[in-house]
Amino acid sequence: MTDNGFIAEFKRLRDVRGLSQTRLGALMGYDRSYLSKIETGVERPGLDFVRRADAVFEAAGSLLRAWHAEYDTPKGTPSQRESGESASSLIVEHDHAELIYNRGMYQAVMRRTLLNAGTEPVSKYLVRISVDRYPGDPARSNELYRRDPLTWDELQLIAHCGDEPMSIQIRHDRDAFKEVWLLFANSSAQFPLYPGEKTQITYSYQVSENKWGPWFQRAVRLPTKKLSVDLDFPMTAQPSVWGTETGMEMDGLPFRSQIRRVQFADRVRFSWMTENPPLHARYRLEWRMKPGDQAGKAPIVTTATQQMSEIGIVQVEEAILREQAYPFDLPTEAEDARRVVAALAASMERVSQVHTFGKGMGIAAPQIGIGRAAALVRTPDGEMITLLNPRVIDESAETDEKYEGCLSFFDVRGMVPRPLTIDVEHTDIDGNRRIATFEQGLARLVAHEIDHLEGRLYTDRMRPGVSTISVEQYTGTGQKWNYR
Repeated sequence: MTDNGFIAEFKRLRDVRGLSQTRLGALMGYDRSYLSKIETGVERPGLDFVRRADAVFEAAGSLLRAWHAEYDTPKGTPSQRESGESASSLIVEHDHAELIYNRGMYQAVMRRTLLNAGTEPVSKYLVRISVDRYPGDPARSNELYRRDPLTWDELQLIAHCGDEPMSIQIRHDRDAFKEVWLLFANSSAQFPLYPGEKTQITYSYQVSENKWGPWFQRAVRLPTKKLSVDLDFPMTAQPSVWGTETGMEMDGLPFRSQIRRVQFADRVRFSWMTENPPLHARYRLEWRMKPGDQAGKAPIVTTATQQMSEIGIVQVEEAILREQAYPFDLPTEAEDARRVVAALAASMERVSQVHTFGKGMGIAAPQIGIGRAAALVRTPDGEMITLLNPRVIDESAETDEKYEGCLSFFDVRGMVPRPLTIDVEHTDIDGNRRIATFEQGLARLVAHEIDHLEGRLYTDRMRPGVSTISVEQYTGTGQKWNYR
């Protein structure tokens, strides 16, 4: 069965919230298999299900309206031929997406190499366009699009099959979601894709930054051999990019392969690809750019700090580093926590490529522009420690004093006294409170990151009269701390 209006809206909301069926089912109190039946049209959703989904998605009634419009109005079930399900015989040999940001406008250019592996001609191809300006604030996004919906005129959607223009048939038209059939036909010709034939289609559209949030998602809806994405930003925006993968049961894991960053002239391009992605997988790229009022100004910084700034580390002059990070309500906000941790892991990987950390390293969410209580610490041996809602609940009277550095002002090092042992209470992803004990260098790394979550810098802990030294004067780079 083809998607009806309710199912299309349900899938859209699950997409923009980045929820797997398993996670959404847990939040709603339903089994994943039931959600799968709803999405495939096998089961008709009841009103109680719709109300729960609307509440979990914070959809402000959009699901209820779609449900009433669909099920309160009798409609015939379209035949398989009419619904275009013959497209299920398509194989995508290469799905390439390019998103270009320039002067407040995003332009998406999508290219698909399609093979008809079925027994009937294919006459149309389904395209979905979904936007969410504030993915972490559904109520705010809903209000925006009700007040100023996304329109076809501003999208300027065009499509071609080879050199032939493709006609467009609107299937769903909602405030923040569009769905169309691209027809293998135009006013002067028909060019269906016959069994065994291969072709390339290209379509493009644009959306202003007022309606496009900092994310771009690719969903695998047809068997696909290769998927690739390029993001193109101005260098002055100092962009940083990370990615998460979600499946039917898998929630928000970091990309398994690296996002590559290449600078050319005044632009920065981030490229990523995967081969043979599983059906129903969703790959979400997210980014952070400098605020628009600063994007055109070159920062006056020295080399080490410039490196960190260019790969997306928030620098000391930004207010978020002096703010208390907001804790996660776990397990309710588990999906948000996973996405923040994935972003931290991606940033840590970028940092590791430009500097050697013999003592281990850490990074806190405010340092990548996210005011949530999450941090990662990597030990000198490569072990990764995830801290959600951490706080120091006890510390030893015995202290020592060693040099520390900070990614947010990386040109200097400072001598900081710290306790040799700390006890840290933190929360796991399921909402369980745990207590961990850290000693010596690891205690110093963890304490440094917890300070960041409390709006504190290591310079606040230096003894009066002690000054930082330049990174050139510091002789301990790449070496472990010495404890005897």
